[in-house]
Amino acid sequence: MHVELTTIVAVLIGLLDAYAIASAITRRLGPEATLAWIFAILAVPLAGGITYLMLAGPSMTRTTRRKRAATLAARMASTAVRARAASLTAAGSEDSLSPGELTLLRLAANITDLEPTGGNAVELLAENKRAFERVGEALRGARRTIWAESYIIKKDETGQRFLDLLIEKARAGIDVRLLYDAVGSFTIDGKRLEALRAAGGRATAFLPMNPLRKRWAVNLRNHRKLIVVDGEIGFTGGMNIGNEYSGQLRRRVREMRRPDPDHFQDAHLRLLGPAVGDLSQTFAEDWAFATDEELTLPPVPAPLDGHGEIDLHDEDGSAVAAIIPSGPDQEHNANGMVYFAGISSARQRIWLESAYFIPDQALLTALVSSALRGVDVRVLVPAHSDIGIVRAAARTYYPSLVRGGVRVFEYQPSMLHSKTVVIDGRWGLVGSANMDIRSFRLNFELSALVMGRAFAHELEGRFAADMEQSVEITGDLLRGQSYWARLRDGVARLMSPLL
Repeated sequence: MHVELTTIVAVLIGLLDAYAIASAITRRLGPEATLAWIFAILAVPLAGGITYLMLAGPSMTRTTRRKRAATLAARMASTAVRARAASLTAAGSEDSLSPGELTLLRLAANITDLEPTGGNAVELLAENKRAFERVGEALRGARRTIWAESYIIKKDETGQRFLDLLIEKARAGIDVRLLYDAVGSFTIDGKRLEALRAAGGRATAFLPMNPLRKRWAVNLRNHRKLIVVDGEIGFTGGMNIGNEYSGQLRRRVREMRRPDPDHFQDAHLRLLGPAVGDLSQTFAEDWAFATDEELTLPPVPAPLDGHGEIDLHDEDGSAVAAIIPSGPDQEHNANGMVYFAGISSARQRIWLESAYFIPDQALLTALVSSALRGVDVRVLVPAHSDIGIVRAAARTYYPSLVRGGVRVFEYQPSMLHSKTVVIDGRWGLVGSANMDIRSFRLNFELSALVMGRAFAHELEGRFAADMEQSVEITGDLLRGQSYWARLRDGVARLMSPLL
């Protein structure tokens, strides 16, 4: 009887592992990720299969995407929006977009169904304390609505202050809606969430980890950072809501006279103009996915320059912006495609910052081939990472990059958390998507592609300032790495498809 039970258990484990392997193959995760999962499942029977089924997550099909085309068609009925779309074909002056830039905007629009907009004001918030001051100003000035979502909302001074402000505005009759990621915000202040709901606000987790819920997942996470106030002021970028992002932790660390590795150096954006309408659209889709409730979109803000043309004029401070949501619900990942196309089309320089750097082969090839054709390619990553295994895996890419002419720098003062790229001094991208496999396959991400020389020059200035506080990775440094360090990093890279 005991032998029969053991045989039955072994057969069940074999069937579960076989199902997990078949699922990994049919999910088309890419050869590296698929093989990594197969080896993991075979190496650790039962545990490997269960882990895959928990972490791979369900196939994402969002019904809201089918509705977006109808929403876009309604918005295209306005004269201003028709004019801005028609201007995509305009060219001829030195302020016109280049053919490559027009192609990049079309690529983003074709994947996301969100048209680029002109006539936006975009403020780069590269200093953490200033960023949270601007967010606080907008929240306190809200008259009608506050729509917010974040991957992390910590149960610390910054997170509690943020929730307290939402509670205050909800009590004042403002329509407050909050989306937080179930994993990233695992420690969110539950009492304050209940107070927010009691005050009339709405708060819900995105993709909860409860298998009894209609939609749940462990490995598919909402990594977006987005706030829209009154449908008129928008924020997005890389900053979560916690002390290490707000600058509060840095102040305390300095008071204690300790080094700053726990401070997160980051980049965020404040937007005005029609691009805020696309941020509202993105939040409404995420809200509908999480709650099955459809929101009425606010009117799209008018172009600040009065015409919304797609060009590179800077005299009035306006810029072209394309909002780029991406995630596992897309056949072709929008942020991954834009990174690849932008890097491949660069003519002079590519300056890139990424908190977590685990590029796939296509992006690695794009970086090296750009450097070999004479483009000034620089990659800046953290020397101190909050996820050690990711940093170790990242270092295995350094030799091929350096040999190919890419200059690699490690930022020293603190944890570099920004995700930015600036191309040719003409356009830049700031968002939540890292240059890694997770961002381009598993996470829901959000970026803003901004075309305008003034913005690009400001982003280049930020990169140059960060580079001055960094150490360049040279061939001599790589050759001096010990055998054990190379072994550790190599093992981490083998696990990178699973990270």
